[in-house]
Amino acid sequence: MTTKKITVQIKSGLEARPVAVLVQVASQYESKIYVESGSKKFNAKSIMGMMTLGLNEGEEITVSAEGNDEKEAIADIEKYLSGDK
Repeated sequence: MTTKKITVQIKSGLEARPVAVLVQVASQYESKIYVESGSKKFNAKSIMGMMTLGLNEGEEITVSAEGNDEKEAIADIEKYLSGDK
């Protein structure tokens, strides 16, 4: 399992469209991927779960992945949340 703390750097935070893109990024990977904020933890491939988090720019989250492509998944999610993608 790979775990990484990531700061959301998307100007609008994770509203509907950015959440949809994040779910698309996560869904490209076979690994199980979870996003955790405070006491909330959701499957990164679940649009409803991710919408529930209601994350804003500057918030720190923990992303964890477990599977054959976990390192690539975390790297790609970090790239997206950093505003590089």
